[in-house]
Amino acid sequence: MTLFVNLHVKDLPASLRFFENLGLAIDRELTGDEAGCVTLAEGASLLLVTEPFFKSVTGKDIPDTTAGNEVALALQVDARAKVDDIVSAALANGGTKAGEVQDDAVMYSRSFRDLDGHLWSVLHMG
Repeated sequence: MTLFVNLHVKDLPASLRFFENLGLAIDRELTGDEAGCVTLAEGASLLLVTEPFFKSVTGKDIPDTTAGNEVALALQVDARAKVDDIVSAALANGGTKAGEVQDDAVMYSRSFRDLDGHLWSVLHMG
């Protein structure tokens, strides 16, 4: 089974570059003019979909990510330093900081918003 998380984006090429600059792989076979596929992990991919195509598929208006969140996404990584690397790359490539660092005995996490305002947390457990 494979999970595809679909997110609407304003500028598909810019969004693909953003996620590629975070160290994620673009699946060129599943990328076209209206959607691009980013591999998150085995069996899980992010499908970046242009806003007009997203609207045609959902039949709904595009959520305003400046006013609220339609989803909150989290990536668990295997090292604390990877959290910092990914979030630093996100901020260096146009993402914005979201929330405060969580650092306790259970979890280390940091959050950012991508180019379209979608909320992401990157965390390391332990």
